[in-house]
Amino acid sequence: MHIVRFKRGDADAIGLLEDGTVYEAQGDLFGELTRGTAVGPLEQVTLLSPVRPSKLVAIGLNYLDHLTEDAPDFVKPENPIIFLKPPSSIVGSGADIIYPDGPEHVDSEGELAVVIGRRARYVKAEQVDDYILGYACSNDVSARDYQFKDGQWSRAKGFDTFSPIGPAIATGIKATDSLLLTCRVNGEVRQQSTIDKLLFGVPALIEFISRVMTLEPGDVIMTGTPAHPPQMAVGDTVEIEIEGIGTLRNQVVAEQRPS
Repeated sequence: MHIVRFKRGDADAIGLLEDGTVYEAQGDLFGELTRGTAVGPLEQVTLLSPVRPSKLVAIGLNYLDHLTEDAPDFVKPENPIIFLKPPSSIVGSGADIIYPDGPEHVDSEGELAVVIGRRARYVKAEQVDDYILGYACSNDVSARDYQFKDGQWSRAKGFDTFSPIGPAIATGIKATDSLLLTCRVNGEVRQQSTIDKLLFGVPALIEFISRVMTLEPGDVIMTGTPAHPPQMAVGDTVEIEIEGIGTLRNQVVAEQRPS
């Protein structure tokens, strides 16, 4: 099942994506959903982020090739490196990524996103499947120069629109599967790996995070990016595709600040 959230007039609605068509969904996002009437072809529907989380937990330094691409002797972290991104940074597939005034180097980071399906606290690794609603594509957009300047990541990764998520939540897949993750900029492959190469896999991440904070239904964990996150420029189209989930697509536009 592929669950989407879409714009319907002045409101938003939950839908199901099947064979390129969006259908209204009936039921509870965190319970049972059934297919309703057809809304239209996917390309004619305005998608939103598939969830509105209370928090977005991101993971740094979670692929060995990314860890060592600039520092071959870098040692694997003893535990997952977690940080928070504001919900205001979230947009859906098809929305613009706004390149803000100030940063001079902004990167795309293709990542697997985990969507929590029920309240999770002190969850053991072997239990995590009971707490996961599904998986989505995500992009941990990062102002790299600010990241290095600040020595921490909140400003660099917290700008509005810096957390695209979508196009859908895919259920019925396993994060332990060797699913191919690809990041393309203007159609050119710039990042590629498989999600089974995470240093800390999804079970370990949920066990670790839920010891620190309660994960609520709809919360999102962005699991880290592989090597060679590409630099973006205004006018670029960035695609994050994960096998079995879909393609998250966003265009980069210049910030238009109020005069």
